[in-house]
This record gives sequence, structure tokens and C-alpha cells, in this order.
Amino acid sequence: MPSRDPRIWMWAEALDMMDKAERMHRQFFQPGVPGNPGSARRPTWQPPVDLIETAEEYLVVVALPGVRPDQVQVVIDGGVLTVVGERALPVSGKAGLIHRMEIPHGRFERHIELPPGPLELGRRELADGCLVLSLRKVG
Repeated sequence: MPSRDPRIWMWAEALDMMDKAERMHRQFFQPGVPGNPGSARRPTWQPPVDLIETAEEYLVVVALPGVRPDQVQVVIDGGVLTVVGERALPVSGKAGLIHRMEIPHGRFERHIELPPGPLELGRRELADGCLVLSLRKVG
């Protein structure tokens, strides 16, 4: 049952709205700067991510529907996991009149701050539209 204290439920609502706003920001395109040729290679979207901890590892699940495995690069550097790649516009979108386009395409880049401690990139698979990375706890 929700709290009757307005200070508690108002803060909960505010935090929930901030979380939704952050997710929406990641979903929408962030176009490059006109007149700046280098901005064409900037990422245009950020895929959503889940980070799950088990006793032996962290599992990182990145939603990448329609992205081929050879279009994804993964790097761990300085406690940050970076996933970079590109989702091509589907062939059907190139040939016809688009009435709605909600699924992002183009270059993406996502930086995930990792929990402290030494980690080693283990298993990596792209299945059911998700990239699943195993980060083994070392030591």
C-alpha cells in the first residue's frame, strides 16, 4: 500500500519520472551538428542495458534488436564497459514511404560504469536481439 505521507510518495513519483525521462532521452536520436562532418559518426542512440550480479560474475544484457554480431565492439577500460556499433536501416525502410519509425538505427554507443573490482570479459553472445556479456570476477 502506498504511503499516506505526501513527502514520501511525492519523492517516489519524482524519482520515477526522472528515470522515465532518462530512458526516453536514450531512446531518441541525438543528431549530429550541422556543418560538422565529424558529427556524422557520433552515436545517435543508446541501447537499454541490464546489469545483473551473481556470485561469480556480472551479466550485462544490452538490447540490440536487428544488430549483427560483426557490428558490435566491446571494450573494458578504467572500470567502464563500452559497447559500440551500428544498426542499419532495414531494407524495407529504404524502399518505401515511412509512416512511423520508432526503432532506432544508426551508430550507437553505451558506456556502463562497472562495480569496483577486477573483472574479465568472458562469454559473449548475441541471441534473441540481446547481447549478453559475462564479466567474471577475478581474484
